[in-house]
Amino acid sequence: MDTAPLRDAYRALLDAAATVAGSGDPSPGPPPGEWDADQILAHVALVTAGTIAAAASVASGVNATYDNRMALDTWTIGRVVALTGGGAALRDRVRRQADALCALGGPALGEAELDTPLPTLLLSKDKVLVDQPVPLRDLITGLAEVELPGHTRQLLALVGDGA
Repeated sequence: MDTAPLRDAYRALLDAAATVAGSGDPSPGPPPGEWDADQILAHVALVTAGTIAAAASVASGVNATYDNRMALDTWTIGRVVALTGGGAALRDRVRRQADALCALGGPALGEAELDTPLPTLLLSKDKVLVDQPVPLRDLITGLAEVELPGHTRQLLALVGDGA
């Protein structure tokens, strides 16, 4: 699997996070009901960790599932921010997780493993988006094509037209 699009999506996200951090406002405020930069990055760290766990499970031959509910839980997101210290340390965590996922999702997994269907539950804003088996490959591709670009836009919206 070519992980270049995934690497590019993580790079764009981290560039957007650096733009927010360098905007001169230490914590640009999100619109009501939205996350701030650290919360967005903590969510991405949780999603990435869950994807790494699913890929590692498939690689080790055990049954795997994918469920993003913990990555949406406000207490868990806050805990990740607190444990990392937020800011640069959180950006570094996401960068290192991206490296791990790209290494695992690329040369470490064969085609049959990437095509393994995982029982998947994906929610967004309290709505079920997916509740069916999804191939591991499609979960990874979805990160690159939908999840990460969406959060990149969300980060850039925090600095408005100045980005």
